[in-house]
This record gives sequence, C-alpha cells and structure tokens, in this order.
Amino acid sequence: MKKSLLTLLAVAAMSTTALAADIKPALVYGTGGKFDKSFNEAAFNGAEKFKKETGIAYRDFEPTGDTQGEQAIRNFASRGFNPVVAVSFAWTSAVEKVAAEFPDTKFIIVDSVVDKPNVRSVLYKEEEGSYLVGVLAGMASKSGKVGFVGGMDIPLIRKFECGYEQGARAVKADIEVFQNMTGTTGAAWNDPVRGGELTKNQIDQGADVVYAAAGATGLGVLQTAADNKKLSIGVDSNQNHLHPGSVLTSMVKRVDLAVYNAYNDTKNDKFTAGVQSLGVKEDGVAAAIDDNNKSLITPEMQAAVDKAKADIIAGTIKVHDYTTDNACPK
Repeated sequence: MKKSLLTLLAVAAMSTTALAADIKPALVYGTGGKFDKSFNEAAFNGAEKFKKETGIAYRDFEPTGDTQGEQAIRNFASRGFNPVVAVSFAWTSAVEKVAAEFPDTKFIIVDSVVDKPNVRSVLYKEEEGSYLVGVLAGMASKSGKVGFVGGMDIPLIRKFECGYEQGARAVKADIEVFQNMTGTTGAAWNDPVRGGELTKNQIDQGADVVYAAAGATGLGVLQTAADNKKLSIGVDSNQNHLHPGSVLTSMVKRVDLAVYNAYNDTKNDKFTAGVQSLGVKEDGVAAAIDDNNKSLITPEMQAAVDKAKADIIAGTIKVHDYTTDNACPK
C-alpha cells in the first residue's frame, strides 16, 4: 500500500511537471519600455499575477525599435515558448508571419486583429472608457476648455480622443477641446519632454484638464499639469497615484487581463483563437476612482459617470468609434 501511494505521488509530480513544461509563456512589449507606468506596465502586471499564482515563470522582451518586435516573437516561438503575447498593434505583420511559421504555437496580439487559427486578437472599446473620463473632465473644467495629448498619430489614438470629446460634450455642449499628437513613429510613445511641451501649450490656451493617451510620453503630460496646478487624466494603468490630487482620473485599459487570461487559458487547455472585444460591460475599460483622486470627484460627478456607464451597458448611449469611419461627430 505504501509503495503504491509513493508511486501515485511520483506520477502526480511528473504530471504536474509535464503540465508546467508545456506552458512556457513569453511577452513582447510595445516600444516605450516595460515600466512606462501605462500600457506596457499593465501587460507586465498581468504576467506577474500569473507567475505569482502559478509559480510558472515567463520571459519578456522590451523592443527599442520597430524592427525588434518580429525578431523577438520569432525567437520566442523557435525556442518553444508558448503562448507568445505581442502587446502592440505594431507587431501585427510580425504575428501574421510568425504564427503561420509556427502553427502549433499560440499567439495573442493586443490592439490588432490577426486572422489565424492559432491567434487570439484582443481589442478594447477605448472610446467607451474615454467617454467616461470625458464626462469627468467636462464637469471638472472651470474654463470650459480641456486638452488631449496623444502618442503616435494613428486611428487607435484618435479613437481615445473622439470618445473623450463625446463625453465632455455630453455634459458641456460648448466645451472646447484641444488636441495634439506627439509624432508619427514609435518614438512618440517615449518622449515625456515633448508631452510636457504640448501640455503647456494647451494650458496656455486655457485648458485646465488634459488627458494623456501616449504611453511613457504621458508621464510628461501628468507632470506638467501638476506643475501648473491643473488636472490631468492618466491612461491604460491606474496613474492616479503618480500625482495625487492632480490626476483627476485614469482611463484604465485592462491589458493585464489580456495577458493573464492568455496564460491561464493556455495552462488550463481553454485557449480560444479569434477576436475578443472588451468594453465597459466586460470591465475592459473604466474610469479609475480611488483614495488618490476621490477628493476631486464630487457626488454629482460620481453620479454622472455611474449613469453614463450604466447607459453604455444598456445601449442607451452609443459612443461613436472613430476607427469605423475615421471621423468624430461634433
């Protein structure tokens, strides 16, 4: 009996080891750095949560240029890593190529769609989350002027701006919205100095709330707003804690969920390919309210954002998605 029990324990241990060996998670960030306090760091947090819960380690790579992403994705796949998460629309063509070369490897791409049987594409309804923070910006603004600083000038970032503008206009129809994009290359995600300059220009024009959707560039936006005693809005990760009392809210985009779910689903043999679209209803996007910003949120503002959230879920409010026609309703 004792021998049989030992044998069973040994087999169980071998099975657990085999399962863990089958899961070799990898993560390729977008340009802008792992610890950007925003998009990439949200992905890192999802991977870390999986590691802490399961004890299964992962490998990651921080590309510094647009060509390094494909090299990293292929390198991970060729070394048996599975699944491989690519956190950026910039790696769309890379995932298309590498997923075809490694059909037995599972890939996940965030912010883009790759139609392959071994690829999960995770999209977010950024317009919905941006609408919510736009409602708060419109109510908080005393000047009737608010700003937006985007990173790379692409439809995805215009989608953030358009949702924000719709939310602000919903509570203050004549509000003025300034907008600037930082650049047209990947470097636009990691230029906090330029982010600060654009923010100062908008403040000089009267903006008293500025929303950043610019990766690490946004750190310059938040800092400049704080220095000038104006309000800012963070993005992707909850950035309220970076400048307590100055960051009005953050449009949280749960990139951590995309990474965590990809690893966990693969581990539990529940991985599915295809497109996932996460909005307010799925808790994929939200306006962050916590101890760092609750003094800035009046009961009326809280009620307004709660109602907007409920109306979006119910379908009473339909936030226009800029990427459907590359236009924003005025």
